[in-house]
Formats: sequence, structure tokens, C-alpha cells
Amino acid sequence: MTTPAPLGSIRIIECSMLGPGAITTTLADLGADVVKVEPPSGDYIRQMTWPIVEGTSLMHLHISRGKRSITLDLRSEEGRAVFLELVANADAVIEAMRPGGLAKRGVGYEACVAVNPRIVFCTISGYGMTGPYKDMPSHGIAYDVWAGLVAPEITEEGFCAIPEHPSVGIHAGPLFGALGVLAGITRARATGEPCRLEIAQSDAAAAMDWLRSETYKAYERPESEVTGNKADNYERRAPGTAGMRDGVRYQFYESADGHVLFMASEREFWENFCNAIDRPDLFEQHPGSQYADHARGNTALRAELTEIFRSRTTAAWLELSTQANTPIAPVNTPKTLAEDPQFQNRLPWIPKEVVGTDQVPSPIKIIDEVLALPTKAPDAGEHTEAVLRDVLGYDDARIAACRAEGAFG
Repeated sequence: MTTPAPLGSIRIIECSMLGPGAITTTLADLGADVVKVEPPSGDYIRQMTWPIVEGTSLMHLHISRGKRSITLDLRSEEGRAVFLELVANADAVIEAMRPGGLAKRGVGYEACVAVNPRIVFCTISGYGMTGPYKDMPSHGIAYDVWAGLVAPEITEEGFCAIPEHPSVGIHAGPLFGALGVLAGITRARATGEPCRLEIAQSDAAAAMDWLRSETYKAYERPESEVTGNKADNYERRAPGTAGMRDGVRYQFYESADGHVLFMASEREFWENFCNAIDRPDLFEQHPGSQYADHARGNTALRAELTEIFRSRTTAAWLELSTQANTPIAPVNTPKTLAEDPQFQNRLPWIPKEVVGTDQVPSPIKIIDEVLALPTKAPDAGEHTEAVLRDVLGYDDARIAACRAEGAFG
């Protein structure tokens, strides 16, 4: 007996443009039937960004994997009727575009709940449904810049430039949204009540960086109430990792063939390290505090550790990390990460033969089960007839009538 997919009982109707469609990617990976409803011209995600793989963008191949596509002209009465029939047989509707986009087409929340009283309706957008920025057009980097995650660089020519950086809002927003959708479906199945959700990718970027913003906020209070850590003699450090720039026991070091990150901020880990390299004298000279001690500003110790770490390869330091129980991590780049044995063990590529280009799989693992590989991202309208047949029970005559009435554009 085959174990059903974790979300195999869930059907989601998605109307998305570009990156916000990632809200359902993980749900599809976990088995949800995600039906991407597109206008007759299709979602231009297929031509957006780069690289373009055999004529289709990597963004589409990744975000839309595992989904089915149906084209409907929501400007037509018959197109709207078909859409609402799909909603009546679904658990959730995703409006992954500017808020109100579906309402303008006559299939917004009120219309959906009228045909499905327990529908979960989730809008995901750039700045959300409220606030002074709610109607502003935007793209992904805007959310990280707004949240204070990315600062301008100045080029040699004196121009401002966008630095290379990991995107946060466009990835965290869909994940928060997916969690909200599952919460809404869980409640709807228990109570029969509908749920209307909204998520802003800018909000998600700020929420992911809560430590820095909450630290600044905490420091607005007097030092009698909010201090630093005992290891720093209670000095109020700069928020986030900024105060660790001068760290010693928690710092980057050059190895014989690359770099490692040393993280012995607990006294136990520091002592383990010193003993493992046959240098107990280092611990005796610089025992430090029990917790959160980075030995900031100890340049003599930093110089000594610099020479020590240069004496062994990264692989040798990782082996010592495990044997001695002291935290040392390899330093990768997006290009070298795939060569890392941990990556190869945990995140084997979904092969290009299956999804059009080699892709990173879902990080969610179910013990003693193997998730099915997702299908390749669809062409616009690739599954129109199949969805109408197996979801709504349409026959050839009904499909032909819909086409004649302009439902598909």
C-alpha cells in the first residue's frame, strides 16, 4: 500500500504573477493539487529574470514545479463561472498579485465564499493590503531594502549599486503564507468556517530580521533595564552580528585551503578546542566567561588563532569539530555549496530530466518516507482540459461549449 502524500487531500486554486507564486511551491512538493489559473496570455514569469533554460525562466521552472495550469479569461462570464466551480471544489484560493486583483475580475473573496463557505482565501503581495505603500508597484529586492537588510554599495566609478545578497522577503513571505494557508485549512475542516488571510513580503523580511530591530527597540529603554551580556561586562553591543566584527572566539579564519567559521562562544566549546589542538595553555591564559564570550578585541589571541587555523585544511578542521565537540563550519559560496558533502547528502538535486533544470528539493523530510519528485512546471493552459474533466467532471461537449463562449480566451 502506497502512503498518500502529506497534503494529497488538499486542492488549491492559485492566481499568481511572478515570484509570489512560490507560496504554493512547497505545498505542491508535499502533494497538494495546485491548479495555477492563468490568463490566456499566460503568466509572464516564463520570460522574467534569468537564466533562461531552453526558452523558459529558471524562476518559472522552480516556482511552478508540481503544479497544473489552466487558462481562463476572467473577463468573460463563462470564464468566471468555471473559476468559481473550481473554487467550490477547493480548499484554498491564492491571490498572488496586488490585493484586489481577483475582486476586480468578479471572483474576489466574497464571490469565492459564496460558492464555498469554508474557503481559505490568501492574498500575498509586496506591501500588503494596508498602509501608505499598499498601492505601490514593487519587485523583490524592495522588501529587503525596506526592511533594512541590504545597503547600497558604491562602485569604483562612484555610482550606487545593488550588492550581491541572499533574498529574504520574496522567499520568507511565501513560507509564512503557506503556513497561514495550512492553518486556515485546518480550522476550516474542523469548523466549516472560511478564512481570509494576507501576507506582505516586506513584513516577512522585517519579521525574519527581528533580532536587530528588536535590539534597537530594547536599547531605547534605560541601561538600568536593558544591558549587554555578562561576557562583555554588560556593554550594550551593536544589534545583530555587527558587534561580532571584532570577535575572536566567534569569527572567520583562513584555513590551509579556504576559510572556516569558528564558533566557540561557550567556555566548554573553547576548552574542548584548546585541548584538541594540544594547546591547553590558550584556555588557561584566556578562559573567558561561561556563555556568549567572543573575546572581542583580544588581538593577541586572534593573531595566534589565525596562524593555528592556517595549519590545517578545512576538511581537517571539520573532522576535529566532530571529534572534539567544538563548533567549526565550512565557508561556502552559492557556487561551491553543491560540492559540500552535507549538501550532497541532504539536498540531492532534482534532475533536469525531471523538472527542466537541476533544482534544490524541498528541505522537508518525512522519516521513512520519500516524497514524490515534482512534475515539470507547466506551459500556460497545459492542463486545462484535464483539470476540467477530473475536477469538475466536464465532458467533451461542455469543454467545447466553454471554448465557444470564450472561457479560455
